Amino acid sequence: MAFCSPHTTTSLRSPCTTIPNSGFRQNQVIFFTTRSSRRSNTRHGARTFQVSCAVEQPIVIGLAADSGCGKSTFMRRLTSVFGGAAEPPKGGNPDSNTLISDTTTVICLDDYHSLDRTGRKEKGVTALDPKANDFDLMYEQVKAIKEGKAIEKPIYNHVTGLLDPAELIQPPKIFVIEGLHPMYDERVRELLDFSIYLDISNEVKFAWKIQRDMAERGHSLESIKASIEARKPDFDAFIDPQKQYADAVIEVLPTQLIPDDNEGKVLRVKLIMKEGIKFFNPVYLFDEGSTINWIPCGRKLTCSYPGIKFSYGPDTYFGQEVSVLEMDGQFDRLDELIYVESHLSNLSTKFYGEVTQQMLKHADFPGSNNGTGLFQTIVGLKIRDLYEQIIAERAGVPAEAAKV
Repeated sequence: MAFCSPHTTTSLRSPCTTIPNSGFRQNQVIFFTTRSSRRSNTRHGARTFQVSCAVEQPIVIGLAADSGCGKSTFMRRLTSVFGGAAEPPKGGNPDSNTLISDTTTVICLDDYHSLDRTGRKEKGVTALDPKANDFDLMYEQVKAIKEGKAIEKPIYNHVTGLLDPAELIQPPKIFVIEGLHPMYDERVRELLDFSIYLDISNEVKFAWKIQRDMAERGHSLESIKASIEARKPDFDAFIDPQKQYADAVIEVLPTQLIPDDNEGKVLRVKLIMKEGIKFFNPVYLFDEGSTINWIPCGRKLTCSYPGIKFSYGPDTYFGQEVSVLEMDGQFDRLDELIYVESHLSNLSTKFYGEVTQQMLKHADFPGSNNGTGLFQTIVGLKIRDLYEQIIAERAGVPAEAAKV
């Protein structure tokens, strides 16, 4: 049985007809092929029609991180790789947390809070505590989306702290669940086609939360410190352990290029990639599997003090084999990133310089001058490649035929 979707018929070069609301499940597609009969006695040759059908099943991606760790920026980079701007559902709740683009729907797992802000205060729990979240509903709805079914997803209103009426979510090509607990529940974890964890060190996280909560939300320094301390026990117990399950981890640390640096303006970022993941080949620098330390030529890559250093090599992470690509420092000129890109392999780009193009396209995004933006962009390209390979396998065609 062949797999077909309205979005892949051009590349598959096959006539494909969508049957809207005619007794077929949503997103079901009829795939017609023709075959001439060699035994035909008619002048034009008799033809038989083979009809097969399948439901388009979304690819499900999980992104885990604590609050204020760059999930929103990562989602904007990811949806940009697939094309189209990510926007809230049209005509829906203006306080919806959902973002929809041409191919991608991103939902925030805060929507599965079982307690509103007042309820959490009354019970003395934080939003990080599993007791404040409905994992049964989360599992049922992510499973339904993966099966190609629409859901009525709840909305947690971050403005009022209340649980708002549900919103209708249709199954997209790529369904991203981002938030505190995408890998906490084993049932949900098993539904993920790929998973990412953003691991921000305490020093960097504190600097980021001050910038976001003071500048954008008007919080005081004292309230930010109190919030971090109150959340830390639950973060350590329920959020941080999820990184052991992630297929890729972006770890953000203070720089090692400036001795005793306390400002947190220069970052050291690691991209930790599991080996042996189907449809995912880790990126490498110069020579796959080798241990590399590289300081780029100053004539080819402009960078002010303290400079830039790259590292790459094999390692183990929670007992699993991984490849680790590291960047310490920041770029002065993004157009020169092509020099670095030319020395990286397995990037899953469609053309030479695509990483640099994506970085220039979003030069105003946080982290665009350091490893956070670079590695988020690379992971986005790898997810696109993973999506295309999964679709090709389902269709039983070469991966090139399913390229988006």
